[in-house]
Amino acid sequence: MRIGILTGGGDCPGLNAAIRGVTRRSVDTYQSTVVGIHNGWAGLIQGDTEPLSLYSVSGILHRGGTILGTSRTNPMKDPADIERIKENVKKFELDAIAAIGGEDPLGAAAQLNDLGIPMVGLPKTIDNDIMGTDATFGFDTAVTTATDAIDRLHTTAESHHRVMVIEVMGRHTGWIAIKAGIAGGADCILIPEVPKSLEDICALVKQRIKKGKTFSLVVVAEGFTLMHDKELVTQDDERDEFGHVRLGGIGEVLGAEIEQVTDIETRVTILGHIQRGGSPTPFDRVLATQYGVAAADLIHKGDFGKMVALRGTKIETIPLSDVAGQIRTVDMDLYEIAQVFFG
Repeated sequence: MRIGILTGGGDCPGLNAAIRGVTRRSVDTYQSTVVGIHNGWAGLIQGDTEPLSLYSVSGILHRGGTILGTSRTNPMKDPADIERIKENVKKFELDAIAAIGGEDPLGAAAQLNDLGIPMVGLPKTIDNDIMGTDATFGFDTAVTTATDAIDRLHTTAESHHRVMVIEVMGRHTGWIAIKAGIAGGADCILIPEVPKSLEDICALVKQRIKKGKTFSLVVVAEGFTLMHDKELVTQDDERDEFGHVRLGGIGEVLGAEIEQVTDIETRVTILGHIQRGGSPTPFDRVLATQYGVAAADLIHKGDFGKMVALRGTKIETIPLSDVAGQIRTVDMDLYEIAQVFFG
């Protein structure tokens, strides 16, 4: 068989481990040929590829980013691009494609599979918001990075008697905020799933002062909105090919408001793309490898239109069509646990 592999959407730690898993399993076990597609769906549209060998994927397990490059290209936006994809699949004699991506690339993979291009999906995203799997690779590394930042800010907040607002990624869901917030001992965690009023947030900070606690750590996901102002805070008005605006800045808004209302010195740290970069944690390396091997097995069985997924401790499969257009939100039981430590 000839197998194409691409990485689409935002990068995250573990992509290279997944590429390595697909390639090693396909070449070693099935004696198949693997073709790397550059820059996500853009590479498949443009016919930009390279052969992947065992040598190509040697020494990449620990590396962040993706050796294939990525983009936020939407292959379904232009019918002409769909035709180019079909032509290039024939040109490169691809029997199937392993598509590594988040909600948007996997949604595109589901549609292309329905159009007759065999697809298998591998779920990656630091946001951990893909339906049907208990975890996406990249998430554990992002939480580890965010937790380390919260730990460091904890000591300086305490020393200077300040409120520290830490903004983390999370467009639709607050998985990074809730996990890193609990792990880092945050005094307030703000997530998109649970809008709150400015009054409630400031009351919590004042309550801590009354208890003799002279500092507060507020962790906020970038997609959080205040209860009486449902507008997302964005960096600009531009949208990507999937229609998403570029979020960022809710931390600055909250920091200014908290300081004005409480009269307590407040500082803001926006972690931004540091959460995407760097070497993946052991958990993410192992999970991405498991996904890569499982995806290669699916392809060689001819079981297309599926996504590999973690269920408990087992790697299972679900239809790509069940993933498309769905978002896995934060478990409210976990949020209730976090609330125990607010204030």
